[in-house]
Amino acid sequence: MTEKYVLGLDTSNYKTSVAIVSGGKIVADLRRFLTVKEGQRGLRQSEALFQHVQNLPELLALLRQRYDGSIDAVAYSTRPRAVDGSYMPCFTAGRSCAVSIGSALDVPTVGFSHQEGHMEAVLSAFAERPEGEFAACHFSGGTCELLKITQKEHKPGDFASFEELCGERSFYEIEITGGTKDISYGQVLDRAGVAMGLPFPCGQALDDIALSAAYSTDMLTGIKVTDAAMHLSGFDTQIRNRVSALQESGEPVEPLIREAFEKISESMIRMILQGMEKAETDRIYMSGGVSSSRFIRETITERLREKGIRAYFAGGDLSSDNAIGTALLGSRLLWD
Repeated sequence: MTEKYVLGLDTSNYKTSVAIVSGGKIVADLRRFLTVKEGQRGLRQSEALFQHVQNLPELLALLRQRYDGSIDAVAYSTRPRAVDGSYMPCFTAGRSCAVSIGSALDVPTVGFSHQEGHMEAVLSAFAERPEGEFAACHFSGGTCELLKITQKEHKPGDFASFEELCGERSFYEIEITGGTKDISYGQVLDRAGVAMGLPFPCGQALDDIALSAAYSTDMLTGIKVTDAAMHLSGFDTQIRNRVSALQESGEPVEPLIREAFEKISESMIRMILQGMEKAETDRIYMSGGVSSSRFIRETITERLREKGIRAYFAGGDLSSDNAIGTALLGSRLLWD
């Protein structure tokens, strides 16, 4: 079979992403963070949607400079998760653009949830895919979940109409088995970073700070994890109060950030161990932007290995928001 090229679009609340894949390989990949005003901790959906509408034509023009061949299908992210009630207006920008391109080119157009795109991007980093059920974590700006994932059987096939093609598809049945009961790790870190005066999103900058800090403080109460579940709002308040106090006293904030990353990593480990007590697997796949943290990756990998669990982290580009996983799902659906 000749090579098939799939264009992927993902329009999350953080980033506009476009990519082209073929035969499981990345041909082109472009992304642009949404612009957030100084001091703010994110965007309203209307603002995110507007920026995606501005970004998509520009990124697609740049993408065309990197790949000037044919497009055989378009895949896009439809909503955060493949469950009833999951909806964010920002994803309509990608859907509208994808369906327009697919109609103009007369090629298949398929949609997948943003979460499934994350899963597929991470799994693509490893030569051997898990079979049947597997465990995963999705740690991002708005999501903090421990997951049991069951892969659905599928057969690549033809579709009869554009109406059918434009519907959402799914490769996975995803069950939440643990995670936060309120805000996410990503929100905790972004709020701390903004309080320090860092530009949003703050994860990468804070990760660098945690890695470079010579020591950590002993100012924060650990995060309690029960039955693989936890609350993070109290921890969030602690950090921001401590940041304010340290800044007022002129003391360095960097050791506090290192302690925060230590406490977050410890809670992740407890959550995973509690959630996997009855799981018939010794491996877990880590996805989402928070999972791209070097500090967290190194801490979790070593500690879980001691407990007989292998944690699989993809590269940072495949962990954070991207259109690669979405495009790969489209390729699998249509041509396997």
